[in-house]
Amino acid sequence: MTTPGTPSPPASPALWLVATPIGNLGDIAPRAVEVLSDVSFVACEDTRRTGLLLQRLGIGQRPLVAVHEHNEAEACSRIVGRLLAGESAAYVTDAGMPAISDPGQRLVEAAAAAGVVVSVVPGPTAPVAALAVSGLPTDRWVMEGFLPRKGEARDQRLGEIASERRTVVLLESPRRVGVTLSDLAGACGDDRAAAVARELTKLHEEVSRGTLGELATRFSDQPKGEIVIVVGPASAAAVSDSAIVDEVRIELANGASARDAAAAVARKLGVGRNRVYPLAVKMSRACA
Repeated sequence: MTTPGTPSPPASPALWLVATPIGNLGDIAPRAVEVLSDVSFVACEDTRRTGLLLQRLGIGQRPLVAVHEHNEAEACSRIVGRLLAGESAAYVTDAGMPAISDPGQRLVEAAAAAGVVVSVVPGPTAPVAALAVSGLPTDRWVMEGFLPRKGEARDQRLGEIASERRTVVLLESPRRVGVTLSDLAGACGDDRAAAVARELTKLHEEVSRGTLGELATRFSDQPKGEIVIVVGPASAAAVSDSAIVDEVRIELANGASARDAAAAVARKLGVGRNRVYPLAVKMSRACA
C-alpha cells in the first residue's frame, strides 16, 4: 500500500526506443540486448536487417513487425493497439537512434498520445558521433538532416546555413556528397570550416577536416559508405542579406548585369557567389 504523499512507482514502459550500432557491433548496449530479448515483439525499419542483427547478438528469433516510411501510419495504429492490450515492444531502425533522422517519431507521437509509457535505451547515433570528432564547436549546434534535392527550397536552406551561428550537421548520400559540398561552399564561402565523417565506427572510418572548398574538391569523386557533413558556424561578422542587397544595388545602378554584379559583390564581401546571385537576379528583374 502506498503511503499518502508518496509518489506512485512509474509504470513499466510498453514501448522502448532502442539504439543499434551504426557500424561496429561492439557498440550495442547490454541493456539493449536485455530489452530486445524481453519484449513481446520488435518493431523495425527492415525485418531482414533486424533479424540478422538479433541473430548476431545471440538473441534468437523474435516476432518482428515492419514499420517504415511507406506503412508508418497504418503500422503505428496496429502497434499502439497491441501495446494498449498489454504487450510490450522495442523499436529499432537500421542503424542508430530511432526517431532521429530515421522513422520512429510518428510511432512515439501516437504511443504517447494514447497514454503508452515510452522509454529509451540510448546509444550510437551518427550525427552526434560526427559532431564530436569534427573538431568544430559543439556547444551550440543544429541538425539539418538531408537538404532538399533542388530548387528554391534547397537555395533557401543553403542561405540559412550560410548565416547560421551554430555548427550545422547534415546527412548526405555518397552519390551526392560532392555536389552538396560544392553548393555549401558556394553559399557559405570556400573558406568556411567543415568536416566530413565517413563510415563511422567501421573498419574504414575516415574523418576529413578542412574548408568547404577543400572538401568539395576532395570528395568530387563519389566516395563509399555512410556520410555525415559538419559545417562550422558563421563568424560574428557574417554578412547580412541586407548588406549584400545594398552592394548589389550599387553594381546594378552602374550598369552591371546580374551575373557580373553577383561576382563583384561576392569578391568584395567575401561571401559565396551562389548566395549573392539569386538576390542579384531578383533585384535586376524588379528594376527591369
